[in-house]
Amino acid sequence: MSKLLTDNEATGKAKEVFDELREKMGMVPNFFRAQAAVDPEWTAINLSRWKHIMHNERKLDRKTKEMIALTVSLVKNCEYCSMAHEGAAKMAGATDEELNELRQVVELFQSFTTIADSLNVPCEV
Repeated sequence: MSKLLTDNEATGKAKEVFDELREKMGMVPNFFRAQAAVDPEWTAINLSRWKHIMHNERKLDRKTKEMIALTVSLVKNCEYCSMAHEGAAKMAGATDEELNELRQVVELFQSFTTIADSLNVPCEV
């Protein structure tokens, strides 16, 4: 298991990142604690990327972004990410019915892509 940088251990760049996360999210996710234990600058870079893509209002709303993030997490079999993004999707307004439908779509296309790849099917588009 990864080392998680505690609040007491966080200094300099790590403390800045933790303070900003706490302000934006009300907490410091273990994902960022694990990165900060390895390299606080890397953590700051990834926080900047997260803010730009996920936190800032752009063309996609937060619910859609979290449902996409959940889809990727399910496909990549990341339990931590799946749990985190399902919770975030619910906080952004996703219903249990929408999340169940999302899982059905993921399962369907995981199997369809396996079939298409195994048969080496040419795309007509």
